[in-house]
Amino acid sequence: MEQQLDLAVRRDIRDIPEHEWTWRTEAAALAAMIAHSGLREKSIAIEADIDASTLAKVKQGTARPSEQHLMRLMDATGSEAWLYFWLLKRGYDPRSLRKLETETERQLREASEALAREREKTSLLTELLQGKGA
Repeated sequence: MEQQLDLAVRRDIRDIPEHEWTWRTEAAALAAMIAHSGLREKSIAIEADIDASTLAKVKQGTARPSEQHLMRLMDATGSEAWLYFWLLKRGYDPRSLRKLETETERQLREASEALAREREKTSLLTELLQGKGA
């Protein structure tokens, strides 16, 4: 029985600045991964073990890669733009994996967190003043 070796190249994953988060489609995110990789499409196709013509169709949005090919494309290009696309589409902030917040929601969350910290301090100080501390 013949066993194939996994010789996939895994490049360091590059940060994706927020100004690039403008993809309207999954295909646009995949095309951006390829464009920002600095590699030739043929090289990426070989590394991702995907036919070059299929890769072109993926960029156009007329074909969708398998899960295995998506993983290999992210490894080969050093970009997780595809993952960011879906996180954003589902309403998550890729920087923290929290749901995206409006400015008001963010301020409320931060204020609630600060209030919880202050309540902890107050509770501790009250216990110490009443002699209940260790």
